[in-house]
Amino acid sequence: MTTLVVTDATFEDEVLNSELPVLVDFWAEWCPPCKMMSPIVDEIGEEMGDRLKVVKLDTDANPQTSMKYGIVSIPTFNVYLGGELVKSIVGGRPKKKFVKEIEGALA
Repeated sequence: MTTLVVTDATFEDEVLNSELPVLVDFWAEWCPPCKMMSPIVDEIGEEMGDRLKVVKLDTDANPQTSMKYGIVSIPTFNVYLGGELVKSIVGGRPKKKFVKEIEGALA
């Protein structure tokens, strides 16, 4: 499954109402660690797409959702199950460690 872009307007439908668990990448264009993690996030979307939906939300363009979930550092990666936030991962990390953290949240 390819990575989707969500906005304040589509967050509820795409994330909170999703039947699959969802990984949300909160990012911004000016953020170097966000750019470093972007290809990793895209790879995870491809590799885990059968059991995890991966979406990206630009925090500058979508301040309401960012504020609602208390996003103060980026990149922040939130994992939602059944519309509930179950894990928050802040900052960049190697892919192997990142996948392990996501897997832990899905277990």
